[in-house]
Amino acid sequence: MPNHRNRGVSGKLGCKRARVVRAVVDRARVESTERVERSGMDSNGMDSNGIIRPRIGITYLPAFAPEDLRAAAVEAEAAGLEEFWLWEDCFKHGGLTTATAALASTQRIAVGIGLLPVPLRNVAITAMELAGLHRMFPGRVIAGIGHGVQSWMGQVGARVTSPMALLEEYHQVLRDLLDGRRVDFKGRYLSLDGVELQWPPSERVPLMLGGEGPKTLRLAARLGDGNLLTALLGDEDIRRACGLIHDELAAAAGDRGGHQIVAHLLAATGEDAEGRIRNEIAQWGKSDVPNVGAAGDARTVADSILRLARMGVTSVAVQPTEDEPDLHGLIRFLGAEVRPLLA
Repeated sequence: MPNHRNRGVSGKLGCKRARVVRAVVDRARVESTERVERSGMDSNGMDSNGIIRPRIGITYLPAFAPEDLRAAAVEAEAAGLEEFWLWEDCFKHGGLTTATAALASTQRIAVGIGLLPVPLRNVAITAMELAGLHRMFPGRVIAGIGHGVQSWMGQVGARVTSPMALLEEYHQVLRDLLDGRRVDFKGRYLSLDGVELQWPPSERVPLMLGGEGPKTLRLAARLGDGNLLTALLGDEDIRRACGLIHDELAAAAGDRGGHQIVAHLLAATGEDAEGRIRNEIAQWGKSDVPNVGAAGDARTVADSILRLARMGVTSVAVQPTEDEPDLHGLIRFLGAEVRPLLA
């Protein structure tokens, strides 16, 4: 992974970056509504013929510098993308900090946090932070929680013996707090005594759960409003995950319509796109897994997104390579060339 060291940016260069961000913001606010209207699709992803397509977003990787995030979010909104996804990888970007910056820099695009590792945060603090975001930016926050990478949890002394038990407790308590309930809880890992948010969200907010093992997939389907799949999965893994999720949903009591499944698609276009995809896949140790990424023109990328949709994926977060030479160009390519092909 690239090592983003201190670049020693002077005050003059910092002011220049701020001017660039403001210029992109101004341009985006003019273009975003026009581009959505030109696409011929409504905000729910349905075209004039009633054909539903998957939502499409871009992932701002932790390998990219935090100071460039706001301009990328604004570019994604201007391009007509529906979602802007963030990862909280140790020890890089903080998920809630970057989400707040992206939300404050834009007006429409949904911002997803995939995901917040539950061993790292007191659940009451997480509830306070998410409630504030939802009140300030209603309908635009997609919050995901999960186990976290266990080796990272061990590094900070937060690893637990039963990640499943912690995740189930955490979701129950967080859900109750965000729903405005007073919580008294004594579990294996969590303990709350009369905790109640003063400023809960004004309406019920979705909670996504992430993970890749069969037990976690089923737990997320049973409890959450959606499943966040891990990055760089092959077709067989995604098909199997969607099958487990749908089986669990079918077995659950009550109406569970609208359950979301978010998957990542590694993608590149332009010069040496195939080479960059191959190198990225090798870094992840996935060289022997077929159909992990898409390299090429808009049709190639769109076909890969539609293939995921046919498996049951409802939202595709396009994952750039860490050495992507033109992130803003990739974002514009997704909005102007790929998105219209998804209907």
